[in-house]
Amino acid sequence: LLPKVVLETPKYGCLNIHASLLPRWRGAAPIQRAILAGDTQTGIGIMQMNEGLDTGDILLEKTCAITKSDTAQSLHDKLAILGAQGIIEALENLEQLTPTVQDEAGITYAKKLSKDEAWIDWNKSAVEISQQIRAFNPYPIAQANATSNKFDNKVLRILSASIIDKAYNQKPGEVIECTKGVCHVATGDDVLNLEKVQLAGKKVVDIKDFTNAYNLTKLS
Repeated sequence: LLPKVVLETPKYGCLNIHASLLPRWRGAAPIQRAILAGDTQTGIGIMQMNEGLDTGDILLEKTCAITKSDTAQSLHDKLAILGAQGIIEALENLEQLTPTVQDEAGITYAKKLSKDEAWIDWNKSAVEISQQIRAFNPYPIAQANATSNKFDNKVLRILSASIIDKAYNQKPGEVIECTKGVCHVATGDDVLNLEKVQLAGKKVVDIKDFTNAYNLTKLS
């Protein structure tokens, strides 16, 4: 946030590249919040800054699909390219662009990420947990307390996972199968297939290498 005297100093005011389609996801973490909420589309906006928090008029927007494999990092990289294209286009056409006042309907806020949010609640659906894993990669990384045949209650960070539709009787957080490159975990709805993990104090590994060393039994 900048004071009014600073915002009014330049001839054309101050411009900002914001990584969402305002007024949705005003604030510090629009990329992560969009993935976490299950949004299928986002984008960038070139905004004429005012004294509010991402409340300025919009000069130009570019949209971008959020795929089911996008992480915060991959989406950041796509939006960075759009942002660079957008600001150049805005500066080249500044006198021809018509500012659009943000619609007061549909305002949401993207609060700063907290490490406490990284802990997985296995009672949630596999879809919600998958969104959490993707939204928190590369920071703060979704995590759980894990138990296996070789350790009890160690932090396991989960960097990648997919959703599997299969029948199971296990309770949320219980491991259905963990062998030969496969690690299926029960959730509140559907099954989560772990793909890339990091045990506390260890390096990031693919699930094949992990299951060669450990047999997970429960996550909490």
